[in-house]
Amino acid sequence: MSDEERLTRWRLILGADEADGVTLDGAPLTLSADDGNRDRVLGDLYDGTRRGGLGASSPRVARWLGDIRSYFPSSVVQVMQGDAMERLGLSQLLLEPEMMKAVQPDISLVSTLLSLTGVIPAHSKETARAVVRHVTQELEERLRSRTIQAVTGALDRSNRTNRPRMRDIDWDRTITANLKHYLPEYNTVVPERLVGNARRRPQVQREIILCIDSSGSMGQSVVYSSVFGAVLASVSSLTTRLVVFDTAVVDLTEELDDPVDVLFGVQLGGGTDINRALAYCQGHITRPTDTVLVLISDLEEGGIAEEMLRRSREIVDSGATMIALLALSDDGRPHYDAGHAAALAEIGVPAFACTPDLFPDLMAAAIQRLDLGGWAAANDIVTTHGEAATG
Repeated sequence: MSDEERLTRWRLILGADEADGVTLDGAPLTLSADDGNRDRVLGDLYDGTRRGGLGASSPRVARWLGDIRSYFPSSVVQVMQGDAMERLGLSQLLLEPEMMKAVQPDISLVSTLLSLTGVIPAHSKETARAVVRHVTQELEERLRSRTIQAVTGALDRSNRTNRPRMRDIDWDRTITANLKHYLPEYNTVVPERLVGNARRRPQVQREIILCIDSSGSMGQSVVYSSVFGAVLASVSSLTTRLVVFDTAVVDLTEELDDPVDVLFGVQLGGGTDINRALAYCQGHITRPTDTVLVLISDLEEGGIAEEMLRRSREIVDSGATMIALLALSDDGRPHYDAGHAAALAEIGVPAFACTPDLFPDLMAAAIQRLDLGGWAAANDIVTTHGEAATG
């Protein structure tokens, strides 16, 4: 990087007034036309009091959103959009269709739109849905193949046995597993270990319940959960239930074929009654040993915490696998109730944060009823006794 490029970057970072006196070889630094435009859009956002900001003018904000996409890379655009939400009050301005068309869709924007679903005017709803659909389709394309591969592989492995009936022996796998016992004088393999499939039961192999906290801080987790719910629902060997809650409980299982419908059935914000949500989910556990219940919540219980813990213990004691995900997002350490997380861990409910890329492997481990604490340690995830880390 040349001295001029380095000074230009400092000039853009500091702004005009703070950069007074910046010179190149003794002469005042002159910005190019593009750098001048970059300086303008940065000033509109980060020096709004001096330049008057963007005000409440939707057309001007729409132009500004278009400008930042022209002059900055995608990663920077997303940061600036997030800052604009807080500094310039764009949450309200995004209620206009022309605004949403100008925004670069990402998961943070979807979370913002979900928090505004109750007040988005009718003429903006289709545009909002288009933004949400764009993001969820991208996420589904990214996550679908790995999720299906991990889950179906886990179902196959959990169905294998080393003591199969004669009709259930998998001869290809059996021969491969016993090649070291080949007897050349007899031109045959003497199998010491049989590999095959357990007798398939007529009912569905596993039941998955995703129980999602829709309080305001859980926006990204709700988005990812809806996408994963749709993917899991497409696996014929699973039955998947999606339950969303604040102080009320909403079962969105019937909407699982379309994550957009799921998300627009959610109202982010409000209180939290985890105990009530767990009571609903517990009532739908019909085969505990074949059930995985994933509670996705910051555990900031607004209901009766003792009842939440008692009910969680009942679910675990019934034979079901229960996991508490403090966040399902790309963010860093989530905010959560450390006391409740530690209490859940003590009764056999591991509590930790998980990135979307690791979630398929987590579900595979849960389906196989592996030690989830060991799985977390192998993936550098710290399960919590008052401490959690993202995978």
